[in-house]
Amino acid sequence: MNIVLNGGSRGIGREVVNYLAMDTGNQIVVTGRDIKTMERIFSGARNVHPVRTDLSDHKEIASNYLNRIKERLENIDIVINMAGALITRDFLDMSDNEARLIMETNFFGPASVIRILRPMMNKGSHIVNISSMGGFQGSVKFRGLSYYSASKAAIGCLSECLAEEFRNMDIRVNCIALGAVQTEMFNEAFPDFRAPVEAQEIAPFLSYFALNAHKFMNGKIVPLAMGNP
Repeated sequence: MNIVLNGGSRGIGREVVNYLAMDTGNQIVVTGRDIKTMERIFSGARNVHPVRTDLSDHKEIASNYLNRIKERLENIDIVINMAGALITRDFLDMSDNEARLIMETNFFGPASVIRILRPMMNKGSHIVNISSMGGFQGSVKFRGLSYYSASKAAIGCLSECLAEEFRNMDIRVNCIALGAVQTEMFNEAFPDFRAPVEAQEIAPFLSYFALNAHKFMNGKIVPLAMGNP
C-alpha cells in the first residue's frame, strides 16, 4: 500500500507509522513540522519517507506539498490525516492567531491536502480523518476546548460530505472520533490528568481501520473512547 500520513512526528501518528512500517510492502510518506525528529525516529525504516509540512501554512501546502509527495509516490491508496493543534483556553481569551492555528491545522489544512492529493488516489482508496470526542455530536463538552472541538466537528462533517462527493470515484472517506489518549499533546494540554489509553496501544486498531474499514463502511464517524459520549 502507498500511504500518506499527515502528522506523524509524535504521538499517535508516530505510533501508527511505526506499526504500518512493519509491513515492508507499505510505502509510507509521513509529514510533520519537525523534520529532524521524523528523520531520527524513522531512520531504521527504509519504507518510511519523512517530509516537512506545516498544515497550518496554506501557502506552503499550495506551493510545495504535492511535488514533495510525488517525489516519493506515484499513486496513493490511503491518506490518514492525524495532524492536530490543541490549545486549552476559554473562548473569550483565545487570540485570533491561536484560533486560526487550531482551525488551519485541524480542518483547513487536512481539507486542502485531500483536495490536492485526490488526483493521485487509486480507485478503492481510503481517506481517514482523525476527529475527537470533543467534536462528536452529543458528547460531553469541556471548558477551554471551544475552538478545538469545533475544528474536530468540522473535519467529521467534511468526512461525511466527501464520502458522497467521492462515491462515484470509488474513494471512501471515514472518520474516527478519538477519546483521551496519552500523548505529548494531551499531556501539554492536561498535565494533571492521565488518559486511559496509550498511543502505542491504539496504533494497531487505527492501522487496521485505515487498511480495511473502507471495505465495510463509508462516510461514517466512529467514536473510539473508553467513556460514554
